Amino acid sequence: MLEHLPDRVSVYEVSPRDGLQNEAAPIPLDGKKRLIEALILSGLTRIELTSFVSPRWVPQLADADELVRDVNAPEGVTLSALCPNAKGFERARAAGLAEIAVFMSASETHNKKNTNKSIDQSLSVFSEVVPPALEAGMRVRAYVSTVWGCPYEGEVDPKRALDISKRLLALGCYQVSLGDTIGVGTPLQTRRICRLFLDAVPAEKLALHFHDTRGTALANALVGVEMGFRDFDASVAGLGGCPYAPGAAGNLATEDLVYMLHGMGIETGIDLEKLIEAGRVAESVIGRRLPGKVHQAGLMRKRS
Repeated sequence: MLEHLPDRVSVYEVSPRDGLQNEAAPIPLDGKKRLIEALILSGLTRIELTSFVSPRWVPQLADADELVRDVNAPEGVTLSALCPNAKGFERARAAGLAEIAVFMSASETHNKKNTNKSIDQSLSVFSEVVPPALEAGMRVRAYVSTVWGCPYEGEVDPKRALDISKRLLALGCYQVSLGDTIGVGTPLQTRRICRLFLDAVPAEKLALHFHDTRGTALANALVGVEMGFRDFDASVAGLGGCPYAPGAAGNLATEDLVYMLHGMGIETGIDLEKLIEAGRVAESVIGRRLPGKVHQAGLMRKRS
């Protein structure tokens, strides 16, 4: 039963960061720029470029400062980057970004593997990042990973994720993206988690971020759409994975999500044919075929 079907959905594109960070072979700066330009050309207006982390942790994103300075966002396009700490925030501010994102997990073990900090330590660090960013006129988004399950701990109590999300919103983050980091979620589980959050937090302050390890990402996204979520993370052609989530497959493919939304009469502002072309650019940049279903099949030509 449809509850609050939105007229429009906003897609937050994560392929330049979440998509490329798991690639073993170095991606040239020019290739990253070509991908970002193709994504902008498709009509995407919210794009996460990179992460200001230590190159020792994620070598693929060692060119973050140069990439951000080289990419010019047209009017109406918001570019962002992950910032794990105050140093990352300073780099983002120096590069001229208007938005950053902070990230942590609902699982203690995954949080320590991913950030080398406990959950409480991460929240303490963010208290030194979010307020200064807001004072500098920047917007701050947040990720909470492993909401549906953890590769190390198994099931995660969603109430823990809700508590963390409330604390991040109270800190000043404008939105929290809830992640099924290892792609274990099922539609019924997703409905229960979404209901828990929607009973406590306005939908506009939440986003959903699904990985497609078991082929359920689009089904879970449909549940979110039906329940009134208006913001979804996705990665062109399903590019991506998580370095600290063994076995996790790629993200929900942006083309698959947009195809479904347009078929339901929900606007996105995205040109699907140009988005598919951006997927082809992504393949040329990384040198292999990507799993997105619409990306592989293309669009059915309408009869004249």
